Order: sequence, then C-alpha cells, then structure tokens
Amino acid sequence: KEYGGQDNLVKYGAVFEVMAQHDVSLLIKFGVQFGLFGSSIHLLGTEKHHKKYIEALSKAELLGCFAMTETGHGSNVRGIETTASFDKNTHEIIIHTPNHQAGKEYIGNALDSTMSVVFAQLIVDGENHGVHAIVVPLRDANHELLQGITVKDNGYKMGLNGVDNGRIWFDQVRVPSENLLDKYGAIDAEGNYQSSIANPSKRFFTILAALVGGRIFVGVAGNSISKKALSIAIKYALKRRQFNNAPDQEETLLLDYPSHQARLMPLLAKSYAIHFGLAYLRDQFVTEAMDRRKVETLAAGMKAYSTWHCTHTVQECREACGGKGYLAENQFAYLKADSDIFTTFEGDNTVLMQLVAKGLLSEFRQEFHDEGYRAVIRILAEKISGSLTEINPAFTRKTDASHLLDSDFQYQSFKYRERKMLVSVGERMQRLLKRRVNAYDAFLRTQTHMIALAHAYIERIMLKSFLVVIENMDEGEAKKLLIKVKDLYALSTIQENKGWYLECDYMHGSKTKAIRRVVANLCKELRAEATVLVDAFDIPNELLAAEIVVEK
Repeated sequence: KEYGGQDNLVKYGAVFEVMAQHDVSLLIKFGVQFGLFGSSIHLLGTEKHHKKYIEALSKAELLGCFAMTETGHGSNVRGIETTASFDKNTHEIIIHTPNHQAGKEYIGNALDSTMSVVFAQLIVDGENHGVHAIVVPLRDANHELLQGITVKDNGYKMGLNGVDNGRIWFDQVRVPSENLLDKYGAIDAEGNYQSSIANPSKRFFTILAALVGGRIFVGVAGNSISKKALSIAIKYALKRRQFNNAPDQEETLLLDYPSHQARLMPLLAKSYAIHFGLAYLRDQFVTEAMDRRKVETLAAGMKAYSTWHCTHTVQECREACGGKGYLAENQFAYLKADSDIFTTFEGDNTVLMQLVAKGLLSEFRQEFHDEGYRAVIRILAEKISGSLTEINPAFTRKTDASHLLDSDFQYQSFKYRERKMLVSVGERMQRLLKRRVNAYDAFLRTQTHMIALAHAYIERIMLKSFLVVIENMDEGEAKKLLIKVKDLYALSTIQENKGWYLECDYMHGSKTKAIRRVVANLCKELRAEATVLVDAFDIPNELLAAEIVVEK
C-alpha cells in the first residue's frame, strides 16, 4: 500500500481470471510486468529496491521482464549457466553469458522492456553461491540497447503473438552490487557474501518458492479459458439442431444427444472442481495458513492439472462445435493457440507433477522420521483395514445408486487411490535403494508411478475442496445442483481410472459398469441445468465474443 497498491492478491487473481477471457497476449504481458518482474523485486528484494522500483513499475512507467529460463536449461533452473561475478575492486556485479546456449530464452516483454530481473549463478571470491536475482538495465532513455546486451525476437509462434518473446545475451555487463535482490543472499560493504539461510539447497528453493504465486494464477487463467470454451460450446449446443426422427418433427438439439452430453458435461463438472481447488489453494497462499512447502506442492499440481484440462477442454469444445468451431470468429482458434503454451510455461507440467510427487514422498518420509515404528504400525493397520473393510465382495460389488452417489464412498475411493500409490512408490524406491541403486536411477525407474500419484493427490484435493463448499452452503436448489456436479466429477474421475481400481481389486467389473450408467444419468440430468451452470461463470457476451452464441 505504501507504494500505491491495494495489497490484495485476491483482486489480482480476479483481474487475471477475467483478462484470460479477453486477450491472452495482454494477460501474459500483464503477468510478466506485475506478476514476475514486479513480484521478484517485491519478494526477493529489500526496502531499497522497493523504494527505487515498485511505484514506477506499478504504474508501468518502468517496463520490465523476467530472465530466468535458458536455451540449454529449460526446467533445470539450478543448472543455468549465466554468471553474476562480484568485482571487489569496483563493487560491481558482472553479468555474463558464457555460451550461446546459456542465452535467456522465451523472455516475455524482452523487446519492450527497459530493465530485467536476471537469474544467474552468483560468484563471490571465486565461490559459487548458487542462483540469485539481479536487476539489470537493458535500454537507455532512447530505448537503445545498452553496451554488452543482445536481444533477438523469438519470431512468430504458434500463438500469443501479441507477446514480444525474445532471447537475451549478456557480454560482461556491469551493474552496481546494490542491484542484487538480497533478501536471501547479500554482499556486505566489505565484499563478503552473507545469507540467513546457510544451506545452499534450501536457499535456492526458498528463492524459487517466493515466486509460487505465478503458478497459482496461471492455473486460474487456464481454468478461466476452459470456462469460456465450455460456455461457447454448451450455449451453441442449446441452439444448434441436427437430424430428426421423422420429417414432420423438429430436429434434435445437439445437447440432447447422449454422446454430446458425455463429451461436455464431465468437462464442465471438472472445471467446477478445479475452480474450488484453486480457490482453496489461493486462500491458503494469501492467508499463509498452510506450510509454505505444501503450498508449493499444491500450486505445482494445480497449475499442471488445470492447464492440461484447459488444453483438452478447448479441443473437445472446438470439435463439439463442428466446422463453426474452426472459424476464428468463434474464438477457439485464439483460445487453442494462445493457451497451449500454458502446459509448459511457469514449469513444464510433467516436471511439475514430479515435483508434487517428491513433495508427497518427503512428507511420507517425515512421518517415519517423526513417528518411527508407530508410522510403520499405522500404515500396516491402514493396509489391513483396507483389506477388511473395503477390499471384500460386499464392497467391491456394491452397485446401488445410493452407495455410488454417497460422498463418503467417493472421497474414500479417491483417498485410497492416493494413499496406496504413495505407499507403493515409497516401497519401490526403498527396495531399489536397498539394492544399492543410486537415488537418481531409483527416481527414473519410478518416474511414471510418481506422476500417477501426483494426479491422484490433486484430484483428491479438488474433491475435498468441492465437498467443503457444498457443506457450507445453505439448503436449497443451488446446493442440490452442485451436489450433482460434484457427483459427476467424482464418478467420471473414478471411471477414467477404472483400470487401476480393477487391477487393485478395489472394484469389481459390475461396479465400474454401474458407475458408467450413473455417469450417463448424471450427464442427462445436468443437461437440463446446462444454461444455469455456464451462466454461473458470469462471462459477459463482450468477452465470449463468439458469433455462434452472441445475440445480434
């Protein structure tokens, strides 16, 4: 607030969500300026940096970019090669790109920025202290590049061509040592490095964790685009007619076809679940109620899950609109092209899901560290309990609708899948390590197992968040409707993973068939409420902007 802001991350997220429904290129430029460039100065810098830069960047009088990713080290931030060497004689930091592949790659706002936050290996007295962030001017008052700096446009892209992505190289560029963003690592007046975090690994992850908000809001933007795509496709399916039973009958609405319902309604239910999962994550982040490492884990998973969902949803909605969906005037061309990158920026989704699994395994290991044999006994008890109460014919073959629509059954099914996968991958890694397989190779051998675990965890968190929302609602029609949406999300997710449940003998084939029937019935029932469900996203026609649904 002291620099003219409102100090309100919830409002910032709302701006992000709505802007995603308008112009994704504008959203990215906004996100780079305020969410990356601005936040890195705010969260990694100290008061001297705040006073010098924040008000100007907040008013867009100072335009900046965020130079972390390198051509040769995309997701491997720790391995970046750009150096920031401290010169004790002049108290300057020398930013240098040692080779072509170490150039900063895909930098948004690269061609328009006057300044950049550059991530580099900080070297003081010949010792590498790991990745730190330094404020580096790029251009002078006439917008000419400063000496030693090379910037090139990335060229035409698959989408987001309103963003000036570029590559940046530094050739012995000198900046004052005070440009080091020194909240977690500083250089004192005598030229010595000091940090309140002695462990280099912990310091590195603390620096990256400070920027976790970007992942949260990219996830929000991804789901916002999914909502827009679903709104267009469903509104069109409630207008467009195709085929009839007899010549004298009116043709059938697209959304009255069970196949069309099966394509769109589960995606709509999942977007609701993602919305509630992201809201829970946002609240934990803003209030700092959850341990920071857990927030990082959840943010990585929700970003990956919601943006994968976005990519799939936009494609399915485009196809559901037939040839009309292919016309640029109906928005899918832009939504598809501009959101596709979401799956690989702010962290490649597959890498992020591995990060999620590592976080879960760390917590699992901590249980044993804290509880010792009690943890072993408890986990064995869980296994025995599962086999006695759930893995038995009375449960695995139970197919009545009241059981399948029971929230406790649904949640326990999600929880069982997550916990069994966690224990299983933990045991696999332990066996490999006992056979003297090194930790990295053990990780590689269990990699796909870990990604499956991450999916199970995120889906369980989303269902839990959904259930909490419903629990806190007043009784009425809205609550009844949301319960159906929750049921569709839960059961369609179980259906997607029925192979796993069948392999684990958690469900018999008769039960998974019954779930398929209930999912189809829920799709049919929710078809009657489709308009209500997409109107609840509250996207005005000016932002939908699709000719097939916007009234003339």
